[in-house]
Amino acid sequence: MENTATLTQHSKSRYDVKYMVRLAVLVAILHFLEATGLGMIKTPGLEFTIMQVPVIIGAIVMGPVAGGILGATFGFIAFWECFGRSAFGVVLLGIDPVFTFLVCVPTRALMGLLCGVIFKGFHKVDRSNLWSFGAASLLGALLNTALFMGALVLFFYNTDYIQGFAQTLGVVNPIAFIAAFVGVQGVLEAIICTVAGAAVSKALFKSMNK
Repeated sequence: MENTATLTQHSKSRYDVKYMVRLAVLVAILHFLEATGLGMIKTPGLEFTIMQVPVIIGAIVMGPVAGGILGATFGFIAFWECFGRSAFGVVLLGIDPVFTFLVCVPTRALMGLLCGVIFKGFHKVDRSNLWSFGAASLLGALLNTALFMGALVLFFYNTDYIQGFAQTLGVVNPIAFIAAFVGVQGVLEAIICTVAGAAVSKALFKSMNK
C-alpha cells in the first residue's frame, strides 16, 4: 500500500510539473505576441487580435482553470496596452480606469473558463473527436468578442467617445453598434481562432493522451 501511495504521489507530482510547464509556455506565447505586435494589430478602432488563440488552446487541452488563468493573462496584457500602446484603450482609460479594467480583464478570464467548460461538455458527446475541437474554438472566439463588446457597451456606450463611433457608423442602438463596430474583423478573428485553435489543440490533446 505504501509503495502504491508513493507511486500515486509521484505521478501526481509529475503531472503538476507538466501542467505548470505547459501553462508557462502558453503565458510566454501570449507575452511574445504582445511584445512583437503580432497578437494585437493596431487599427483606428479595435485592435485585430489573435491573442485568444493560446487561451482557447489552453482551455481545451488543459481545462477550464487553465483557460481562466490564460484568459486573465490576456486581459491584463490588454489592460497594459491601454497605458500608451493602444490608442483606443488610452481613451477608455482616460474616461474611467475601473471600467476599462472590467472591460479588459474579467471578460477574457471568463472567456477562457467558459471555453474549457464548453469543450468538456462537447467532448463527452463527441467521442470520435470530429467536431468538438472546432466548435469549442469557434465559441471561444465568439465569447471573446461578445463579452468584451458587451462590457464595452455596458460601461462606455453613452460616452461621447463611443457615441462618436456610433454616429460615424450610422447606428442608433447598442446591438447595431456591436454588429457594425466588430464587422468583418470579428468574422476574420473567428475564422482564424477556429482553424488554429482546433488544429493545434486537437494535435496536442492526442499527443498528451497517448
